[in-house]
Amino acid sequence: MSLLLVWGFWVLMIATASIGIETTSFKGENRITNRVHRNAYATMMYMGTPRDYEFYVATRVMLRSLSRLGVEADLVVIASFDVPLHWVRTLEQEDGAKVVRVKNLNNPYCINPNWRFKLTLNKLYAWSLVDYDRVVMLDADNLFLQNTDELFQCGQFCAVFINPCIFHTGLFVLQPSKKVFNDMIHEIEIGRENQDGADQGFIGGHFPDLLDRPMFYPPSNGTKLQGNYRLPLGYQMDASYYYLKLHWSVPCGPNSVITFPGAPWLKPWYWWSWPVLPLGIQWHEQRRLTVGYGAEKIAVLIQAIVYLGIIAVTRLARPNLSKLCYRHDDSKSTFLLRAGLKLIAIWSILAAYTVPFFVIPCTVHPLVGWSLYLLGAFALSCITVNAFLLPMLPVLVPWVGILGALLVMAYPWYNDGVIRAMSVFAYAFCASPALWMAMVKIKSSLHVSLEREGFLPKLSESTAPAGSNKLY
Repeated sequence: MSLLLVWGFWVLMIATASIGIETTSFKGENRITNRVHRNAYATMMYMGTPRDYEFYVATRVMLRSLSRLGVEADLVVIASFDVPLHWVRTLEQEDGAKVVRVKNLNNPYCINPNWRFKLTLNKLYAWSLVDYDRVVMLDADNLFLQNTDELFQCGQFCAVFINPCIFHTGLFVLQPSKKVFNDMIHEIEIGRENQDGADQGFIGGHFPDLLDRPMFYPPSNGTKLQGNYRLPLGYQMDASYYYLKLHWSVPCGPNSVITFPGAPWLKPWYWWSWPVLPLGIQWHEQRRLTVGYGAEKIAVLIQAIVYLGIIAVTRLARPNLSKLCYRHDDSKSTFLLRAGLKLIAIWSILAAYTVPFFVIPCTVHPLVGWSLYLLGAFALSCITVNAFLLPMLPVLVPWVGILGALLVMAYPWYNDGVIRAMSVFAYAFCASPALWMAMVKIKSSLHVSLEREGFLPKLSESTAPAGSNKLY
């Protein structure tokens, strides 16, 4: 018990420690009045998805990471008018970005109004930044490993093929052009074919011959190339390549930028992304060095205090089973009541392991997130143990199993991803009998505890029923 309290206070200590420009818009162009460099790294922000805040945090971390790498380019955020003003001020004043406010482009290809890609055509506004010679357009889930300013030497359009036939629009280089921008807007208005209904399909249709273009290699004299080029894969290294070998081995071009194009709930900024995905901790290290975790600190502290309070109260209020006696009542109403209580007990155990997962701020550091999750699961399990007079150890078998799985996945010395996956599978195989025995023990303990007089007293009698078996 004392060790658990020390661990809980350790969670508190970790949580404590972790802790605009003017634009003139014309048709086809966005003028930036205080440009510093001739080139820019740009990204976009819009509202209307369940993960707006997460992408805002990801955008800030990416911008700060670029600044730390010493890029010689402006940082531009193309933000729709519905982006909150305090976010805009933070991007400008704290992150050094130049924010261009734009109207959301209508997406005629969108059928589902809740589709998360419905506003990605706003990326086309990058061609309207005509004050810059070259713009590197970025998605917020890019993780930069080194300076990539050599990209500004590329031609009018350059992109990476992480798919053999379709280039990826998570990073591409462009030369802003009022004419190209207006042509793209016209294509949207006439409903030109779009393979995926989003920015990637639309831009791919505008540059259909990019696969036949030569590979980009930056000239040593610093001159800018003309024309369209394919970028080496090292500028958009799909994180899934890493998970196979657990190290980067991309032969073509510098290993400069990691991208996470997979499932949205496995983006690297979520606390549960590590150690499930080994690269998640690398993104959070970038955040720790740049933006920090002050925004989530209060919520983490409150939850940790609540969980510690629950543990203390439940341990002090633990009932003394030796003072209870058995009752044998086989009436139909009692049978139904016991069946309902068994169901409630099982659901309570499940809730103890699921509720903490959903109430933790999803962008906290993985070490804080998993520590808080384990603390919360233990605290809520204590409530179930007390309420249904269950033994502690079987209820905590899933808790121990989750902790063991995290340790197996976080082990840093696997030779490759296949061995890592096999180790996780072997652990799950070996742990499943223990989980099954715990379930059997919980079921039998429920049956016993629900027959105790202290749990279901017979309100109509003041004396112990005949045939009761005293435990003392």
